Amino acid sequence: MEHTEKGKKLILAIIQEADYDMVVSALTEHSFYVTQLSSTGGFLRKRNVTIMIGVEEERLEAVLEILKQYTGWRSQRTYTPTMPGGIPVPVDIHTGGATVFILSMDRLEKF
Repeated sequence: MEHTEKGKKLILAIIQEADYDMVVSALTEHSFYVTQLSSTGGFLRKRNVTIMIGVEEERLEAVLEILKQYTGWRSQRTYTPTMPGGIPVPVDIHTGGATVFILSMDRLEKF
């Protein structure tokens, strides 16, 4: 049993499904353990992936750099009925990136 109480962070990163393979590959190459949770975005209803990463505080910036590097923004065209009569109008929007929550952990145990 491993028991740790100081200097640990829990990172919850919500990324697009398209970025998942590259992000997780890069994280595991740098010896970070990743747990995946499926999630759905509210804005475009696109499939997202939420990853959980437990990390020592001194390695936090390394994880954030990997997330920044592999979760790039991209343009996507969608259609919205804004013209009179409900005629769809093309609108380019920016998607991608990551939403990252960093939480301090009081305790971490592995069995």
